[in-house]
Amino acid sequence: MPDNYEDESFNEQRAVVPRLCPYLDTINRQFLDFDFEKLCSVSLSRINVYACLVCGKYFQGRGNNTHAYTHSVAEYHHVFLNLHSLKFYCLPDNYEIIDSSLDDIKYVLNPTFDKHQIALLDSNDKLSRAIDGSMYSPGIIGMNNIKANDYCNVILQALSHVTPLRDYFLRESNYSKVKRPPGDSSYQLIQRFGELMRKLWNPRNFKVHVSPHEMLQAVVLWSKKKFQFTEQGDPVDFLSWFLNALHLALNGTKKKDSSIIYKTFLGQMRIYTRKIPPLELEESQRSELLNTVEYGETVTESPFLYLTCDLPPPPLFKDQHAENIIPQVNLYTLLNKFNAISEKEYKTYKENFMKRFEIRELPPFLILYIKRFTKNTFFVEKNPTIVNFPVKNVDFGDILTPEVKAMHPHTNYELVANIVHDGEPSHGTYKVHILHKATGQWYEMQDLHVTQILPQMITLTEAYIQIYELKKDDIKPTNGKT
Repeated sequence: MPDNYEDESFNEQRAVVPRLCPYLDTINRQFLDFDFEKLCSVSLSRINVYACLVCGKYFQGRGNNTHAYTHSVAEYHHVFLNLHSLKFYCLPDNYEIIDSSLDDIKYVLNPTFDKHQIALLDSNDKLSRAIDGSMYSPGIIGMNNIKANDYCNVILQALSHVTPLRDYFLRESNYSKVKRPPGDSSYQLIQRFGELMRKLWNPRNFKVHVSPHEMLQAVVLWSKKKFQFTEQGDPVDFLSWFLNALHLALNGTKKKDSSIIYKTFLGQMRIYTRKIPPLELEESQRSELLNTVEYGETVTESPFLYLTCDLPPPPLFKDQHAENIIPQVNLYTLLNKFNAISEKEYKTYKENFMKRFEIRELPPFLILYIKRFTKNTFFVEKNPTIVNFPVKNVDFGDILTPEVKAMHPHTNYELVANIVHDGEPSHGTYKVHILHKATGQWYEMQDLHVTQILPQMITLTEAYIQIYELKKDDIKPTNGKT
């Protein structure tokens, strides 16, 4: 009886103490890529998936006759990682490996950030080194274009540099308690966006690029295939849908502080609308109609996540040198649309309206959409007008009414991200200019290509979407809240 007791205690001891694995030197970190969907490469199952750390492929199970077990015997690949529990196993012997030298692999699969690390992100200018020896700044890394998803990439890159949004999604505990109704998959959208954000800002990446494969799968699923990564789309449509989808997935309501999306981007405007009497009527009849209630001015309050700026039409004729003049316009000229004085005509198929817009409340981060594309019956036309805008100290106070300006102690904004369209309307490409706050350096990102760019060159591009950050000189943002 005592002998059996000793055997039992010895077995318990063996279970606790980790066994050293002789195959750790076979791990090939160059082949490890955790950006793709976590499913078995043979059975396509998502249940109980293990990554082979020698060749990087995913297999299901670890018991006898499972795909991972068969792979380990056939290929002599012995070290596997459970993608869900983050535990390492040696197959076919089937014992757990506990070794601190594998922590870097665990961190690449699931990067984590504490509050102190997040607070230092905008001041830390230290470069990180990838496995192949190339240097990169966390947050400034390329994103893989799977086929035609550059319109999604530029939006995801731009949003990853919106400080409150980034700080919120870098800590999983901020949104892990969000409860959704049974059968609702929208939480996946938040989860995938958080994972992508952490991979972009990971200081210990193995590669200097990230593939947004899982994020885009969630987008295709949740947008009911409206946005695909196999065909080009419009970044503005994607931005508008994505911000609203994230807001709803975070259980957001119409209240301004109901989600991090509304806290960051939501502004308020007042729209004054009046109906125009038909032109074919006589002057006396028109003046009579103008006195009726139907033709009086109506006022509506409207929230906004971004402002649409209309470009002046490009010149129809060439100049004397037989070349098209590239027209230019000042950003402040475009913003005059929102000064509560300028009126703009809007036509429907039977009625015409005049509208003017008054901004009532400016958000901490302001998104401008410069409308470059117009669709007519036959094709899409692109307006090549260049917008002249300052990169720093853009004062939006100039377009506010004195009453509203008195409520805004700070109205100076600085550019954070600038999305550009290059080429023809039908088959052009999108790229984004990003400010790296720690170094003050601007970068141009087009899919996997990341290059430094001078701020003077940014203003010469055909800007399409811009994100501005409110500068509060005396109040600095803390813990992701402005």
